[in-house]
Amino acid sequence: MSNSTLDKLKARFNPDAAEGMDEVFQFHFEDAGDHYLVIKNRTLNVQEGEHDDPSVSLSMGTDTLKGIMTGDINGMTAFMTGKLKATGNVMLATKLTSLFPN
Repeated sequence: MSNSTLDKLKARFNPDAAEGMDEVFQFHFEDAGDHYLVIKNRTLNVQEGEHDDPSVSLSMGTDTLKGIMTGDINGMTAFMTGKLKATGNVMLATKLTSLFPN
């Protein structure tokens, strides 16, 4: 994943939406390296690699993530059509748009 995408995530992070959260979002990108986001009580920490025990794991291409984040792609549609695969606490994935609003 390009640094610009990560920088955009950091810039758009909404700490109010992360109040009381303690979750790890693992991203497996088909066309880039693995990254994970640690969201803990209003803070965001982006790490490269794989986490031992993520709350939810999401597999997709970077274009799919960009589309979901910009609102061009509906996350549920991406999931239903196989562009996005999720394991773990799948409902957490629905919080991504409130954690990273446009």
